[in-house]
Amino acid sequence: MHFMTIAEASRLIATGKLSPVELTRAFLDRIAALDPQLNSYLLVTADHALAQAKQAEQEIAAGNYRGPMHGIPYALKDIYCTAGIRTTCHSRTREDYVPDFDATTVTKLTDAGAVLLGKLATHEFAHGGPSFDLPWPAARNPWNRDHVTGGSSSGSGAAGAAGLTMGSLGSDTGGSIRNPAALCGLIGLKPTYGLVSRSGVYTNSFSYDHAGPLTWTAEDCAIMLQAIAGHDPKDPASADRTIPAYRADLDGSVRGMRIGIIRHLYEDDVPTPVIFKQALEAAYDVLRGLGAVLEDVRIRPAQQYHDVKITGAESELYAVHEPALRTRLGDFGEDFLGRTLGALLISSADYMQASRQRRKMIADMQPLYGKYDAFVTAGPGPAGRLDAWRTISFWEKASLTTPFNVLGGPALSQCIGFSDTGLPLSMQIYARPFADAAVLRVAHAYELATPWRARRPALDPNASFSAEQPGVPEPAKATIPQARRDQIAALCQRAGLSPNERHFEQLCATAPYIDEMTGRLERDPAFHDEPSNIFIA
Repeated sequence: MHFMTIAEASRLIATGKLSPVELTRAFLDRIAALDPQLNSYLLVTADHALAQAKQAEQEIAAGNYRGPMHGIPYALKDIYCTAGIRTTCHSRTREDYVPDFDATTVTKLTDAGAVLLGKLATHEFAHGGPSFDLPWPAARNPWNRDHVTGGSSSGSGAAGAAGLTMGSLGSDTGGSIRNPAALCGLIGLKPTYGLVSRSGVYTNSFSYDHAGPLTWTAEDCAIMLQAIAGHDPKDPASADRTIPAYRADLDGSVRGMRIGIIRHLYEDDVPTPVIFKQALEAAYDVLRGLGAVLEDVRIRPAQQYHDVKITGAESELYAVHEPALRTRLGDFGEDFLGRTLGALLISSADYMQASRQRRKMIADMQPLYGKYDAFVTAGPGPAGRLDAWRTISFWEKASLTTPFNVLGGPALSQCIGFSDTGLPLSMQIYARPFADAAVLRVAHAYELATPWRARRPALDPNASFSAEQPGVPEPAKATIPQARRDQIAALCQRAGLSPNERHFEQLCATAPYIDEMTGRLERDPAFHDEPSNIFIA
């Protein structure tokens, strides 16, 4: 049962051929048997899940079937607030936090009759990681547990691929749904900004955060999106728009669709291995064979989007956590601090210029939106080793996923094959804002025409394994003049922060990257160039 899709299970549940209680117990048993190897769950809510499953079973037997999520087990990235259930953000600073309210998306899934299995691992506050100095271990990739899952929805990626949940909700600020989906072989959708409420989801960046689903198939993704999309007055950036029937639009056809290949992102900007490029060309051939028209297009270089996003998002993240950083800095993980404290070196002028440049980037896309129904490019991958991660890597290069957070439209990662060592490879599909149905349509058609959904990681509950985590890496060494170090120390003092020697050394090591990043921002915009606005009518 654990490898059924949501669509398959929902059909059986609706006709009384599958018991939600039986299904839920199967998942709880599998979690108990396998998750010690993967660390995908921070908390399993077994009693809560069984109570919801029994209620669903009774309702369906009485003729009160609520729809395709009724009786379906799912899980939540542990930044979604859940009334009466611990919500930690995988951080020591929220270790014992129990909200008295549900995130809007959780309420919607409860109203749809879904069954909550538990709360999933994340990188700390959906940001730093993988980290090895937190109260709970980092999630591991079920295709090879020595490798990362991608983040920050790390547990969502691991649990989905391993058959420990039928679907999950993650969040995506710079790729945090698409990264784990890509590295673990799932479908992961960053919906259009404003389509899914962020209310009750712990903030990373107000301007860039998206909440969305990770599932095994595009159809399952459409089912979950249908359940959670819609206007929410509690989210000031929520869009008040009619929600289409996402699943109904999945007819398996892309004939006549015009699709732009954003090739330069992975050939020039963020180069990918040869095997990855071969898998992408094969995927494009599949879409052509299905009747789509593909041609190369160009957007701005990845580095420009990266500079704008990191300047804005890190500034907002720092502001969110500033009170706790002043009083509990030592309780945060080193990787989180190695990113977040960098905002001390970003000025208010940097932040505003990045926001003004973002607006231009969005405007640049309008002619392309008029010409193409969707765009395709490389996704992240293959997954690197857990013990190879270094915090400084965050600052060193641009990302394949970040451009689409800047632009705000729907972006999806899906599996297009495997590396020589059996790790998933992925493709991203992007479209204009609120064309989420088009992204799902392309993904579904490709999925039906290829064999990848039949392949799952092989997991043995009796396998021997080590629970030992990699050691916390040494901070990067700073190579900046003493005068610059003194400036940074003064900034810390002015902000009321007391970093220890390791934290301070890591901050100093990031300084050249931040100076280069902010130095690349446009510095002479026209007087009337407005910043981007997160509020959508």
